[in-house]
Amino acid sequence: MNTSLLNLQPEILEDDLTKLIPLQENHFEELYKVASDPLIWEQHPNKNRYERDVFRNFFEGAMESKGAFLIMDKSTGEIAGSTRFYEYEPENKSVFIGYTFYGRKFWGTGFNAQVKKMMLDYAFKSVDKVQFHIGAENYRSQKAIEKLGAVKTEEIEVAYYNEPSRHNFVYEIKKQE
Repeated sequence: MNTSLLNLQPEILEDDLTKLIPLQENHFEELYKVASDPLIWEQHPNKNRYERDVFRNFFEGAMESKGAFLIMDKSTGEIAGSTRFYEYEPENKSVFIGYTFYGRKFWGTGFNAQVKKMMLDYAFKSVDKVQFHIGAENYRSQKAIEKLGAVKTEEIEVAYYNEPSRHNFVYEIKKQE
């Protein structure tokens, strides 16, 4: 039985390949360098997030969430992208993982699966269910999360931080007892 509360932003989460560092204001420029590629956002519900002002809003939401991380490739020290824990509900023993993006050089490398596995292992110490909001047209992310064993459970409108709501699918992975 889980009795501990989930800390949405532990000091650092890391494995052999990746390091998740709590997002800080001074990370904006280096993270924006990664996010400024329009192809990263082409399947995303918010397709113009590569624009500086739009990304600034995304970044502010990440900072406010108090669950966001900078993703670093440990072998090169390069910034790979960002992700976060959010909508933690202790009473339901559930949390969401999302708002994840990577620079294109990290696509198809197994990097995302590695980061998600590390986050899932950490979350399942305190929760029984992890969920994901994925844009209805974000086929790349849908396939990636299904490979990890996530199951689509519903379709909803999601209002992103200071952005219009968009059609999303909800996926979930339950803790294996």
